[in-house]
Amino acid sequence: MTRRKLLLVTAGATVLGLAALVGFANHNAIFANDDDDEGQEALIKVLGEAKINLQQGLAAGAQEGQPISAKFEVDDGKFQLSVYTVKDGKFFELLVDYADGKVTKSEPITKSDDLTAANSQRAAIVTATTSLKDAVDKAVAASANLRAVSVVPDLKYDGHPVASIVLLDGEQFKTVQRPLD
Repeated sequence: MTRRKLLLVTAGATVLGLAALVGFANHNAIFANDDDDEGQEALIKVLGEAKINLQQGLAAGAQEGQPISAKFEVDDGKFQLSVYTVKDGKFFELLVDYADGKVTKSEPITKSDDLTAANSQRAAIVTATTSLKDAVDKAVAASANLRAVSVVPDLKYDGHPVASIVLLDGEQFKTVQRPLD
């Protein structure tokens, strides 16, 4: 292999590796407010209040743009369903009413951490041929007891998009990955 080709391959692998690390960090940040047992217990308790599932939240988000991630969360003590979307090259965070599935708030994403996460998620979605909603549907189809809590797309080290889906099984969280291509 020529030196130039070797440099190009190395640079490409480095970019993909960084994208994967950013995506992994974003996925782990899903429970940033819920890292302790108390936060996870709070989410488990209030999740029963949701009359809609994550897939319905993604469908609601699709009316406002292309969903690039979604999560149920307890933010500052308030239970909510957040969906990140992209439309016309701009990123938005939508809050979806967990009782009726209607979008109640739409804000442009401007904070640097959120913007970095949104860019990473869009990079994974660009090459996806499967929607996040379909990936979540397949993940929860395995058992009637599973409930999707969040979905975040990512690029694997080889450039293939995957969805990391956090599921609640009884009172235990588990993460599964589903290919998006």
